[in-house]
Amino acid sequence: MGEIYLTREGRNKLIEEIDRLQKRKPQIQDEIARAREHGDLRENAEYHAAKEALTNLMQRIAEIDSKLSRAKIIEELNIDPNKVFIGVTVTLKDEDGDEYEYSIVDEEEANPDEMKISIGSPLAQGLLGHGAGDKVDVELPAGTMKFEIVKITR
Repeated sequence: MGEIYLTREGRNKLIEEIDRLQKRKPQIQDEIARAREHGDLRENAEYHAAKEALTNLMQRIAEIDSKLSRAKIIEELNIDPNKVFIGVTVTLKDEDGDEYEYSIVDEEEANPDEMKISIGSPLAQGLLGHGAGDKVDVELPAGTMKFEIVKITR
């Protein structure tokens, strides 16, 4: 697996999540111990549910650990501030003259409600490497759209 790019804010959110999960782990282990006291484990739904919850929790902790170990903080990188890249906020104008503003982030931070789009999204991929004033044709699931890049900010 390669490196991933996170904002400081995104990295901090992952650290907070892993802390929250680490605190939850002993509670789930206690649930497993209590369920084990109920006897036959083969037909003990409470035991199996707690074991599955612990497995899911441990997988998420491992996933976050892996991401944090490979993370590059965007604000610390030497990136051309005049080009679209992960970590920028880009203002676009479509063919109808409507303007949109998106922040381009790692998939871990993507949140459409906050206008944060994943670097892997078709829109972000179509904009990468372009600068303010460029007119870009972007292949989206709904078809090709034309955008003008109005402004790029960090």
